[in-house]
Amino acid sequence: MGGMNSPAVVLEEVVSDLGALVRADSIVGLSDAAKLAVLRSAGDALRLLEAVVVETVASVEPGFEDAFGCRSMNELLQRAFRTDAPGAARVTKAAKAVEREISLVSGERLPARWPALRDAMLDGVIGVAGMLAATGALDQAGDRIGLEDRLRADDYLAECARGCRVADPHEGATDADAQDAAPSATPDDLRQASQYLAMVLDPDGAEPTDRNAQHRRYLTIGRIRDGVHPLRGNILPDTAAQLQLIIDAQNNPKVGGPPAPGVAFRSEDDEIHEDRFNSDPRNVIDPRTAGQKRHDALAAALGIAARHDEMPSLGGAAPTLVVNVDAQDYAAGTGWATIPGADTAVPLSIAAHTACTGTIQRVLFEEGRIIGITVTDRVFTVHQRRAIIARDKECLIPGCHVPASWCEIHHVTEYARGGPTHTDNGVPLCWWHHRSLDRSGWEIRMANGVPQIRGPAWWDADRSWRTPRTVRAPLRV
Repeated sequence: MGGMNSPAVVLEEVVSDLGALVRADSIVGLSDAAKLAVLRSAGDALRLLEAVVVETVASVEPGFEDAFGCRSMNELLQRAFRTDAPGAARVTKAAKAVEREISLVSGERLPARWPALRDAMLDGVIGVAGMLAATGALDQAGDRIGLEDRLRADDYLAECARGCRVADPHEGATDADAQDAAPSATPDDLRQASQYLAMVLDPDGAEPTDRNAQHRRYLTIGRIRDGVHPLRGNILPDTAAQLQLIIDAQNNPKVGGPPAPGVAFRSEDDEIHEDRFNSDPRNVIDPRTAGQKRHDALAAALGIAARHDEMPSLGGAAPTLVVNVDAQDYAAGTGWATIPGADTAVPLSIAAHTACTGTIQRVLFEEGRIIGITVTDRVFTVHQRRAIIARDKECLIPGCHVPASWCEIHHVTEYARGGPTHTDNGVPLCWWHHRSLDRSGWEIRMANGVPQIRGPAWWDADRSWRTPRTVRAPLRV
């Protein structure tokens, strides 16, 4: 048995305290703010526990698992953590990134392969997911990225993880950067930064891989078995990307999935698959349930279908949603709107959302008589959409990774208030964040044609205006 301050004893006390906490049933009655505080503190504790696990695995000597009757560290971790093989493999891979080998000369521990990221992990800034996301693309490049560049990238990624703004991986953080700290990066943010650095630091790395891949490409159609033909093969990255785009276009949550082959009859009780492209299992950025997301995907799909060239016309025009609202109410931002065919009035925010993404037609009445009709086309053109998509890449709200090609284009300065339909005034927002922007706490503005966002206080205590991570300035190498 170790001493009273041994790591095992300390962890046993933590486990005991956590067990008492969850058994006390004290969480259910908390306020929303208190529950958010619990989630954030639990996240801090979870990352530190992962750091303990990774550091322990990284410190064991060869043959450690043999002494406990396991054929591999993966098997030992499965039994110790009651996890699956992929989960155990992620831990061992993260341990390789922070492992410190022993010097044959001095007998001391050498620095880890990723020392700055290891420090971030020990500080509880990142966990296993963050470590693997930050190192994955750069480790894949191997020796094509030199030691000096790798350590600079390590510092850069660690600062990104901590939320500090660093403009160049060849320069350290300055005092000004530290003062202008941003919220800590998510694993997805770190993955994007790592992939970008890998392209910058290893511009020729894809060539040898591509030459080898050319020889390994093939596709075969197997003999029919049980009514189906098996497909086997290896396809090149560009071919895979093109195929994935076609699949995504069919499985896009706005589309509702490709049609089933043949004729099928479905009831309302049939299972609808969960939207896997815009899920948020932590329910932090996106609080919708799977059923709500399916509704929102359908709402977006209906709008696209109504504007499609192949959609049959109705009354000489594409089926168009009409929202009626009093001009004075719309200008004042109060009141109700009505939709023909709906049995009840709808909030004015629905009219504002419809107006932001569509075309406004003003019909002027006087004592029941139509005295004027005007049409103002204020939809972003296909060329403007492509430019905005290329600039912003995804929904502008941090943490929401819906591709910009699936998003609606939002007028930052409302059209009704003089905002132009121009790329300097348009940003991509997914249907949900566009619909809920006014009450969500997120704010958007444009600075010389570059979008900036300010988050709610729970996400960013400083409430500073920040350029989204997807809008990245070129790095100097």
